[in-house]
Amino acid sequence: MLGKLTATTLLLAAGLIAQQMTAKPAPATAAKGFTLAAVGDLIQAHPQMAAGDTAFLPVAQLVQGADVGFGNLENSLLDWHTFPYAPAAENGGDELNGPPSIAPDLKKMGFEMLAHANNHDTDWGLAGMEATDKALDTAGLVHAGTGRNLAAAQAPRYLETHWGRIAVVATTSSFEPMEAAGAPLGEALGRPGVSTLRTTLYHLVNQPQFDALRQIYDTQPERPAHPLPANIKDFTLFGVHYRLGPAPALHYMMNPNDLSEILKGVREGKEDANFEIFYIHCHQPGNWSDPPPDFLRTLAHSAIDAGADEFVASGPHRLRGIEIYRGKPIFYSLGNFFFEIDDQEVTADTWMERTHLAPATTTNQEYEAVHLARSFRGEVWYQSVVAITQCEHGRLSEIRLYPIDLGYHRSPADRGVPHLAPPAEARVILERLQKLSQPFDTQIEIQGSVGIIRP
Repeated sequence: MLGKLTATTLLLAAGLIAQQMTAKPAPATAAKGFTLAAVGDLIQAHPQMAAGDTAFLPVAQLVQGADVGFGNLENSLLDWHTFPYAPAAENGGDELNGPPSIAPDLKKMGFEMLAHANNHDTDWGLAGMEATDKALDTAGLVHAGTGRNLAAAQAPRYLETHWGRIAVVATTSSFEPMEAAGAPLGEALGRPGVSTLRTTLYHLVNQPQFDALRQIYDTQPERPAHPLPANIKDFTLFGVHYRLGPAPALHYMMNPNDLSEILKGVREGKEDANFEIFYIHCHQPGNWSDPPPDFLRTLAHSAIDAGADEFVASGPHRLRGIEIYRGKPIFYSLGNFFFEIDDQEVTADTWMERTHLAPATTTNQEYEAVHLARSFRGEVWYQSVVAITQCEHGRLSEIRLYPIDLGYHRSPADRGVPHLAPPAEARVILERLQKLSQPFDTQIEIQGSVGIIRP
């Protein structure tokens, strides 16, 4: 009897959750005319507001002119001359860093809320993550995505404004294993870290490909101990998951526990806020890909169904498309806002060795020049937009897209800082964004050097 009751309870709970997820999303209730300026990744090596770069100031004024400025901080903020800890053995691709003075600099630019959830959060270990959080706290910047345990990392954070209370929930699907925050284990403390969304990648293959891969599997030494059933539809070979499908493709499965906990945070955030931002850092399926991974659209729709008013993603260092779902904007990647990878003062020897450079005779900037040429060669990595969303009566009324140029052709000392794109380049950026947004049936009107979306 108890088993039947338990099963019935689980079914009812599942049905209730399903109803919650399919119900009409709660409207934004921020005051009339509320505007949000959203940008992509902030990889900032030096403070900018007093740097004398007059071409940067009009970009900062776009953020300052909105009621709330939002972006994703992707580098640690610490003084490595006095920081008493070594960089972590695992990192997100480089030991991204900048001085703590960047935090108040971002505040002066108009940023008030930040995501701090990405694959670089523990480049300098948990101590570096905590030092960065402290710098943001000291500057009065609201940030989400990291914390002293899993609950803290997943929790919504709030900004009090005269427009109402603004919430942000942040997570990352791209991360190093050591980054993940953890819940308490019995009497043991929870693990500090990042809110993570685990995914499993399946390579879909057609029947001939599946049969060929199975033949390879059957020749491996471990095959007698782990024989495959005759009618199996997926298996793992050399650490790669394969699944039979109609055509070759990439398919991601989200971890259901992570997804449930993250969406709970979204619902909680909206219960106590007038407007809510959901952010995810997502490199999948790779920086090379214009389309987002299949799971990201599912996640975006689920987050909005749970109460998010704006879905913002970044990670691949390039623009991806824009979708309007149930009257709310989804930015599948806003690319970069700062991209000062040439100006990193500290680079690990291991990264130089991987590019066949001798650490003893190679400067950090020489390494970064090679890294740039191999991984981020071309203007696409240095072109993005500032997206300003305006709401009227709790509904999206307009999105204005301002193209920015981060200076791929500038000198290394000046590269990676946003300027307003000149008219010809602005049109190139907006036309690319039009094309990227076509699969989502999003119409972007180009007026001069500004893109406009109206639902």
